[in-house]
Amino acid sequence: MKKKAELNVIVPDTLEPTFANSIRIAHKDDEFSLMFVQTIPNTDQARAKAIISITPQHAKRLLKALESNIKIYEGRYGKIKLVEEPEKPSDVEVA
Repeated sequence: MKKKAELNVIVPDTLEPTFANSIRIAHKDDEFSLMFVQTIPNTDQARAKAIISITPQHAKRLLKALESNIKIYEGRYGKIKLVEEPEKPSDVEVA
């Protein structure tokens, strides 16, 4: 098996972190586009912060990487709860 070489990533000093609380996903035969969006509280507006296009193969790799990292995160910090997913009766503790 071929050993992967370490990749040195150059991060420009001018690159600033950005916050997005929503992602819009579009796709066609040869790419997935992810639009990272910040919704503006108490309005019906949002601002696109970045649009990243990747190949379908990279999209699948991203999915696997996120699944793996979420499993690690939940093992360390507990289950991530989503407001759009109501608790199942088996998830509720009975006193």
